[in-house]
Amino acid sequence: MVGPRRPQFVLFGSSIVEFSFADEGWGAILAGIYARKADVFLRGYGGWNSRQAVQVLDEVFPKDDEVQPSLVIVYFGGNDSVRPRPDGLSAHVPLPEYVENMRKISIHLKSLSDKTRIIFLTAPPVNEAQLLQVLGVDGRKNELCQKYADACVELCQEMGIKAINLCNAFKKHDNWMATCFTDGVHLSPTGSKIVAKEILKVLMEADWKPSLYWEDLPVEFA
Repeated sequence: MVGPRRPQFVLFGSSIVEFSFADEGWGAILAGIYARKADVFLRGYGGWNSRQAVQVLDEVFPKDDEVQPSLVIVYFGGNDSVRPRPDGLSAHVPLPEYVENMRKISIHLKSLSDKTRIIFLTAPPVNEAQLLQVLGVDGRKNELCQKYADACVELCQEMGIKAINLCNAFKKHDNWMATCFTDGVHLSPTGSKIVAKEILKVLMEADWKPSLYWEDLPVEFA
């Protein structure tokens, strides 16, 4: 641990998180904005679903650590919503189980500290045609992405935590299908800018005390 000690922001999720520090990703955007104000930690695991996430909660977020995160941003749902395959080898998690897994994640994170704040990111939409052309797979469908996204938002409303519906956020932008992805599913710089903008909006509008919005945090060694 290097000091002085700053607020810790943890990004936890699958490849949308793992790749968020590359190619003008949203994690890198946040780290740049919060330079000298907060430390951004990356805990992204490509290919993972909510079922795998639940299994490592105690290792990634130990309850007995002296210092707990000020903010955890969680993304799971894209892999969960992939259509199941007859051989059972897809990352698919049935919707009821996905909701319960996200509930378990929420409960665990809430138990870390009274001051640990949580934002859930839902599955974004996909470009189905690009996905088939670039990766040669067609297991992801926007209808399922939306269904899992809506279920995640409903759970967040029940649990009293912040949610960002990326399906809805992306679809508000003109030509989103052609500009937001590198391969139909992973985010381009344009897609990452949308994610970062939505996160910053939540941080600005939240009535959290202390505020975690970048303008409200002190600059280290100013």
